[in-house]
Amino acid sequence: MSAKLPAPEHPPTHPKCNATRITVTPGDGIGPEITAAVLVILSAAGAKLEAEYMEVGERVYQAGNTSGIPEETWESIRRTGVLLKGPITTPQGGGYKSLNVTLRKTLGLYANVRPCRAYAPYIPSRHPAMDVVIIRENEEDLYAGIEHRQTADVTQCLKLITRSGSERIVRYAFEYARRHGRKRVTCFTKDNIMKITDGLFHRVFDEVARQYPDIETSHQIVDIGMANFVHRPEAYDVVVLPNLYGDILSDIAAQMTGSVGIGGSVNIGPGGALFEAIHGSAPDLPPNVANPSGLLLAAVEMLHHLGRSEVGETVHNAWLATIEDGIHTADIANEATVERATTQRFTQAVIERLGRKPKHLPVAESTPQATAHANVSTDAPEAECAPTSSWTVGAKALVGVDVFFDWNVGLPEDLAARLKAAAVSELALKMITNRGVKVWPNGHPATICTDHWRCRFQARELGAEIARAEIVSLLRALDVAGLDFIKMENLYNFDGNPGYALGQGQ
Repeated sequence: MSAKLPAPEHPPTHPKCNATRITVTPGDGIGPEITAAVLVILSAAGAKLEAEYMEVGERVYQAGNTSGIPEETWESIRRTGVLLKGPITTPQGGGYKSLNVTLRKTLGLYANVRPCRAYAPYIPSRHPAMDVVIIRENEEDLYAGIEHRQTADVTQCLKLITRSGSERIVRYAFEYARRHGRKRVTCFTKDNIMKITDGLFHRVFDEVARQYPDIETSHQIVDIGMANFVHRPEAYDVVVLPNLYGDILSDIAAQMTGSVGIGGSVNIGPGGALFEAIHGSAPDLPPNVANPSGLLLAAVEMLHHLGRSEVGETVHNAWLATIEDGIHTADIANEATVERATTQRFTQAVIERLGRKPKHLPVAESTPQATAHANVSTDAPEAECAPTSSWTVGAKALVGVDVFFDWNVGLPEDLAARLKAAAVSELALKMITNRGVKVWPNGHPATICTDHWRCRFQARELGAEIARAEIVSLLRALDVAGLDFIKMENLYNFDGNPGYALGQGQ
């Protein structure tokens, strides 16, 4: 059972006006303009927020802070627990870090929630019935950012999937579905290829799903799943995915609603809550043209999170009424547009409609159990307090090592001969692969090889446990032989089952 994640406390309120403090970072490009528009609307709706304005982004990068976030901004976020973030520009090159990734990982914002709904016919979409929520794991996978250049020809990026992280996000998806009256949760992975990493995510999904018999479930391989999603998004309700797939699908889904300009994003975890539009800073866009809708809809989610759902509903319904009345910014202008609005005019139009509800689009309503995102528990239900799986550490046995080499002076058979001559007697060379394809023994002569070789050493009796000292001796012997080993991965069995990908014939 996963450890309970404490929900962030509500931000402190101002003693004089009972205003809730939030951290606001206007960002770069169109960021300050749309942030100002959103805050004007929230104020007019009676949201009672006190903004602590902080700086992140381009100017911070240029001042020499490669994270893009100064310490005073971190202090504000720690005080308030809530960040409304305008889009930022990340300078290219120079080792600059992704500000979004830094925020998510530092604050433990493990869940990225993106509601994607069509507003046809007022905003044209080929999928007018689309109403889906993408829930993306936010901290792991290839976005862990562990990369290396290993040879002249080969780079690598490590894909990290943890049981705890998978269970946390999958359970969040099911709890979100239950609280919001959603009927189905679908999981996408590529576990037909990545059987250990994506396979773990899929297994955890199946295990957690059994604890929610009231919710329909399904799993799809990510490529065909995304193809089906693009063809029939109305067949999906809540979709939960590892980080990379979730990043791709959430942008696709937002565009399918009619425009990425109306997409809002929620990032939730034990360190707080971050609300933002999904689009970028658009630094080349002229003034007074940008659409504030994405950040506004994110701010509506923020109001729900703060326990101010009545104000959130008021703002959301005013926005829906504005869209229905055909008042559109340039990016969503279409045949149904009555007035092509500037940023300022669109902002004023929403304010004018506060207190109104849409006549044709579904009215925005919420229930008490569907408000604060961070209050979604990631504990197992009380009736299921036993661990969700027997997949535990168990008996862990070291049975071999994969050693990777930078080598480009011959055929696989030549490398095998050198390795066998250098290897210590306790360990035997069992297999050589190149880019994941076995090339020795019995490789295919047509296989194209590069300078990056994985060489597997195990006890002569396959599956027998070995000592770490044998690996140290092996590496010492390889070094004496002048072979350039660049990394190694120990091979372990867990409860007798291999914790590593098997090669052909193993």
